[in-house]
Amino acid sequence: MKEIMMEDFVMGGKNPFVLIAGPCVIETEETTREIASYLKEITDQLSIPFIFKASYDKANRTSLDSFRGPGLRKGLDVLKSIKDELSLPILSDVHRFEEIDEAAAVLDIIQIPAFLCRQTDFVTAVAATGRAVNIKKGQFLAPWDMTNVVEKVLAAGNDRVMITERGASFGYNNLVVDMCSLPIIRKMGFPVVFDATHSVQLPVGEGTSSGGRRDMALYLARAAIATGIDGLFMEVHPDPECALCDGPNSLNMRSLPDLLAVLKEIDGIVKKDIG
Repeated sequence: MKEIMMEDFVMGGKNPFVLIAGPCVIETEETTREIASYLKEITDQLSIPFIFKASYDKANRTSLDSFRGPGLRKGLDVLKSIKDELSLPILSDVHRFEEIDEAAAVLDIIQIPAFLCRQTDFVTAVAATGRAVNIKKGQFLAPWDMTNVVEKVLAAGNDRVMITERGASFGYNNLVVDMCSLPIIRKMGFPVVFDATHSVQLPVGEGTSSGGRRDMALYLARAAIATGIDGLFMEVHPDPECALCDGPNSLNMRSLPDLLAVLKEIDGIVKKDIG
């Protein structure tokens, strides 16, 4: 199992699971900093390794009128400020070739969106930055199909790769999670992450926006941790009902302490037996 070295922790192998969490998108600098500060506080208390996630531009929103975020430069300024102030590793998604180099100058982990995971030139360009790469598995791919995507990253001379499962399309406006996919992907030899909140999304379920079943995320998170995954991805917000992006599937950040305590206990049990 390939392990990914971050500044203060190691991801993969029998190491504890890493939490990747934050708001879907940067709404304001103040709200984003509030979320990051709160998440750092509770993960420090629970001794859970933490990577902060927020998008500076959501280029894949359902409607032309949907809120996308502050954009590249302003958004990266916010993320860099939080990174420096709180000493946190930062993850964000990149959707365009033109943004890769500027994003790589700030981000510790560059995320390849699910819909772009088969775009060969884009994948290799992101990998060529040398930054750790988080590949979201497309909703249209089988778990074993990710071998081909990983090989593109490796061919660019980068082996700092993790793979994130976020559900598979199941009919119209619905996703389903096959928990078998997590150990299947993990056998490829790289850290595997489960996206608990996007997996309960109902894509375009509201007509001009996506719906979601946030209450189900708790059950899927517990089940995924029990398979021995290396990271858990969750989008959180102080008031999900008022979130400007992915509110229906985002968790209220105040609910995390109790959930994370349970997940840490499960993780400790399964990591004794799972390599």
